[in-house]
Amino acid sequence: MSSQYRYFCINKPFNVVSQFVSADDVGLLGDLDFEFPEGTHAIGRLDSHSEGLLLLTTNKKVTRLLFQGKVPHKRTYLVQVKDHVSAESLYRLQNGVTFPVKGGEVYTTSKNDVSIVQKPPGLFEGIFGTTENWPHTFLSITLTEGKFHQVRKMVAAINHRCQRLIRMSIEDMELGDLLPGQVREFEEEEFFRLLKIDDWRDK
Repeated sequence: MSSQYRYFCINKPFNVVSQFVSADDVGLLGDLDFEFPEGTHAIGRLDSHSEGLLLLTTNKKVTRLLFQGKVPHKRTYLVQVKDHVSAESLYRLQNGVTFPVKGGEVYTTSKNDVSIVQKPPGLFEGIFGTTENWPHTFLSITLTEGKFHQVRKMVAAINHRCQRLIRMSIEDMELGDLLPGQVREFEEEEFFRLLKIDDWRDK
């Protein structure tokens, strides 16, 4: 029997917010070429200048299961930064950097899986501020933490400017070959299996 809920992933384009309604003049999820059912909402957020994997569902419990559970879930980002990242700066990213957080406090990240990578073959072409005619570095950063704008603050802490930020995966849920603005729908069991949420039937 099919589920009463529906589950989607999208490749959120640049300059689109992770919501269907806004008082501001911005790109919305409802502008995408897809007929989402009533009650669909984003699970977590990507800011308007970030791109990539965004989950949507009509099931309100998923946000709690994914982001508020006891076991943190891995999220991997492809990050293009200005200039070349040195071995010393890479080491700092891997072993913990400090940046200010809300309330005037500072936060030091835990150890993270960070590596310098080549631009992935077939990566859709850049958008505002991402020209490749100037020195730059692509980084792969995998986090289980989730501070506000953490990836951008991490690269700023090593004195690099984030030019492009693309979420590539959450656990085994991957962006794959999904183009900006495209939508993929999942069966309920596959959706939770890819996100490695084992107790969803009990909640």
